[in-house]
Parts: sequence; C-alpha cells; structure tokens
Amino acid sequence: MHRRADRILCIILTLISTVCAAESIAWQPWSEAVFAQAKQEGRFVLLDLEALWCHWCHVMDEQTYHDDAVMKLIRERYIAVRVDQDARPDLSRRYEDYGWPATIVFAPDGKEIVKRSGYVPAQRFAALLAAIVKDPTPVKYRDSEPPKQFSNSPLLPDDVRRTLKKGFVDSHDFKLGGLRQQQKFMDRDSVEYALMLARNGDQQARKMAAQTLAGSLNLIDPVWGGVYQYSTDGDWKHPHYEKIMFVQAEHMRLYSLAALALDDRRYLDAAKKIYDYTSGFLLAPDGAFYVSQDADLVRGRHSEDYFALSDAGRRGRGMPAIDTHLYARENGWMIQGLAAYFAAGGDAEVLRRAVTAARWALAERALAPGGFRHDETDAAGPYLEDTLAMGRGFLALYQVTGEREWLRHAENAEHFIHARFAGAAGYDTAAATGGMLAPRPQTDENIMMARFANLLARYTGSNEYRAHADLAMRFLVTREVALKRRSEAGILIADAELASSPAHLTVVGAKSDPAAQALFAKAQGHPQGYKRVEWWDRAEGLMPNPDVQYPQLPRAAAYVCTQNRCSLPAFTGEELLAMAQRLSK
Repeated sequence: MHRRADRILCIILTLISTVCAAESIAWQPWSEAVFAQAKQEGRFVLLDLEALWCHWCHVMDEQTYHDDAVMKLIRERYIAVRVDQDARPDLSRRYEDYGWPATIVFAPDGKEIVKRSGYVPAQRFAALLAAIVKDPTPVKYRDSEPPKQFSNSPLLPDDVRRTLKKGFVDSHDFKLGGLRQQQKFMDRDSVEYALMLARNGDQQARKMAAQTLAGSLNLIDPVWGGVYQYSTDGDWKHPHYEKIMFVQAEHMRLYSLAALALDDRRYLDAAKKIYDYTSGFLLAPDGAFYVSQDADLVRGRHSEDYFALSDAGRRGRGMPAIDTHLYARENGWMIQGLAAYFAAGGDAEVLRRAVTAARWALAERALAPGGFRHDETDAAGPYLEDTLAMGRGFLALYQVTGEREWLRHAENAEHFIHARFAGAAGYDTAAATGGMLAPRPQTDENIMMARFANLLARYTGSNEYRAHADLAMRFLVTREVALKRRSEAGILIADAELASSPAHLTVVGAKSDPAAQALFAKAQGHPQGYKRVEWWDRAEGLMPNPDVQYPQLPRAAAYVCTQNRCSLPAFTGEELLAMAQRLSK
C-alpha cells in the first residue's frame, strides 16, 4: 500500500515538474552559437544580464519572466540568454549603465535593437517584446556608436577640465552628501578627488568628502559589518542590502585614505567593520575572497525585517546566499583595500590576508606571461579587469612592504595588459576574439589603467609605462568620453596625477633593522593618497628607479623628496611626517 502511494506521488511530482519545465523559459548561455541559431530560425536574441546578489533581478525573474504572455512571446520569437554579470566582465562593463538587471535585445546579426535598465513589469515587458517583433528598427542610444576619432594628445583640454570640475561640484548634494540623485552611495572617484583637493587646502572639497564619508557610514551593517551598496529615497536610510566585493574593497580603501587625510578615527573604525565582515563572511578557506552576499533572504522579497534583527535572530532565520565563486578581479580589488587599511592602521594580520590572497591568485588564476583569468575556467577572456585589478594590488603590496617581488608581478601584469588589450586609444575591456561584439574601451577601466601605469612609471623610471598611461588618457580626454557622464572625477584624478610627482618617501636601511622597519611603517601614514613609498636596503642592489642619490649613513634614515628638492635625513617617524608636511606646502 505504501509502495503504491509512493508511486502515485512520484507520478504527480513528475507531471508537475514536466508542466513547470514546459512553461518556463529555456535560458541559454551567451555564445556565438546562439546568434547562428537566431539567423537560422529567424528569432531575436534576448540577453538578461543579472546579478546573483540583486533584489530587482530576483523580482524580474519571478514576476516578469514567469508571466504567461512574456513566456509565450519568448518561446515563439526569441532565444533567451541569461548571464551572471559578475562572471562576464566584458558584458558587464559594456552594459553596466543599464543594469542590474540589464535587458538587451539583439537582431540575429548581433546589432542591438533595444536596451532597458532595471526591473520591467510583466505587462510593459510583453508590450516591448511584441513591439520589437512588429518593428525591429534599432533604437539609437548615446552609446550606440563609440567615438570614431580619439584625441591625439593625453592632455585634458582646458575647457573640458573646467567643465569636469564644475560638474564635480554641481553634482554634489551639499545637504546630505553624495551625488544629487535618488540613490545615495559613495562615488569613489568623487570622494578620492575631494580628498586630493582637501589635502591641498580646498575647504569646500574637504566638506564634500566629509559629508559623503559620514553619510556612507549609515550603509554599514550595524550587526555584521560590511557595507550595503546604496540607499534609495534620496537619503542614506533606505539601504539595499546586497554586499558586493567591489563596494567592500573600495569603501575600505577610501575610509583608510580618509582616516589619514582628514585625521578622523571614525573612518578607520569603519574600515575595520568592513574588514571584519569580509573576513567573517566572504573569506574562503584557502584565503581567497568570495564575490558577494545576496540582498534577499527569500529571493524577490525585501529584507528590511531580516536585517533589523540581531545576529542570533538573523541566523535563526537563515543566511542570505553568498556567491562563492573565486575571481581574480575581486581578489585584486580586495588586496588594494587591505593594503590601504594596513597602511592606515598597521595591523599585521591585515597584511597577511592581502599577501595570502595575492599568492592564491598567482597559484590559481595566473596566465603566462603575467596575466590572470577570471574564474577557474573562462567562457571567454581574458578580460582586462582581472589583470588590471591584480596589477594594482601587487603595486599596493609593494608600497606597503618594500618587497620587490610585488613590483615584479605588477610589471608583468602591465606588460600583459598592453600586449593583449591596447587599442588605437585606450585599452579594450577584453581581448579581440572575432566574436559578435567587438571589444571596446571603457571609461572606468582606462582611468584605473592610466593611474596604474603612471604610478608604476614613477616607481620604476620606465618611460614605457608612462607611454601606456598616455595611451589610456588619449581615450579618456576625448571630449565625447570625458563629458559622457554627469560626474567624471576619476578623469580629473588621473589628469592631476600624470601632471605631478607623487609624494616620495624613502627609507634607507637594512630590512632586518628595527629602526628602518619603524620608519617604513611610519611612512605609510603619510596622508597623501598619491604617493611613492620605498625601502632601500643596499644589500638588494640599486633602487628600481635610482632617480635620487641617498648618502650612506651609519644608521637607518628616511627622506622626503619633491620635484626639485629632498629633505635632510629623518631618524624618527615623527620627524619624517613633519618634514613631509612642510615640503608638501
């Protein structure tokens, strides 16, 4: 009797499963074969770029993509493609202005027809799909055609610089901090540029940085630590609860910079809360870092009540999903954040975490010669951002350790980037593979590349790296690129850094000497974000960039150099930072 009941239950479950499968969308991965199938069958290609941590992606999946009219239209006239944007940096960067979720509809030949940003309700989405079938004429967007002519000079035109500076101020919310928009978040470039100006005595910029940094403190989870991505409703009090590695790493880095630049302990405490969260929730057993934690406990349902609970209350109800992929890019970001936090706080455990993540990436994600793949295996790639993030992470490690191994890895990464991703102007987001979508340069990546190659040139004295920084700048200073977005402080940072020398602090002494160790540790506390900190142990031979001749003294000493002069030797950390302060003025 029990066996018969079991068989009946099994048949019922099988029928339910079959019906659900028949009514659901047959999602396919992104590939060239999809477009070949589309041509053969006369269908359109629908790309759903989602994020595993994204609340509105979950809502669209459960409501829009399970609507009968939508499913019918897709089954009859579309090939549905779904991609986790974190897994494909090339597609993510290309369509980030439309996400997440991002919806892109293509003709069979790969031409974009329509792009939509965010959640689209079912009725409106069905109407959109039907309208495309009726009239597939491509919609023209501002970014449909990239610039055909790029600047021949890496220099930012004066009028464009003035426009960008005006936009930097005009886009700031002087009441609440952050950008003047409904979503409140820490725009990393705006805050870093404000800190740069504040360091040079700009009181308005200091206020702008402090407002945004203070506002963003509201996005830190008071129970677990870590920082939420953004807040809605035009204030800092309505967070979306996803915790993404890029946001964790950049907030840690910027709060560490701000703790030094503004001499405010609150920001170092904020960096620690982010560090504690990432170490407790996003740290893999092998020392690498995971990608993100979901905004929702239950997919598609807002989680205000859950995140209002205590630690025990939350754990009693379950845990929002953690994306346990291990990507080189995310680990490169985290290494940079950890290095900045170590420089500001001096906790040796923080540095050990950064070094462990770097060694993991070298062992598990490295490509010869000097590059990095994204995942264990990549559907496409390599992608610019993985090697760029790791290269910047290596250079950050060199700055806080003085160990030349990390400088060598940074140089190897830079060579790989230029060999694989250099374009006519700027660096493309992925290597050209002859696929349906030709790679393009992207603004944020070229800002990071210009800054990375320029600082590497300062550390090594290599004109080659400076030429690569100039190549990235030629893309960035092109008028259509520089003025595309409402605020583009990152271009102003790159422009300022390429036009000036970094704060240059050098410790001369054996690395086994406690006095030299103390001087080097103190040098990390220089409040300038744009700095070159080095440790010359004569036993290692010449400096990588021997542009300054330091005297031989019987004990460890440190020096501060500007563009045209160097200080007297300092023998204590306090003397070193005091001299750096005087010379910077």
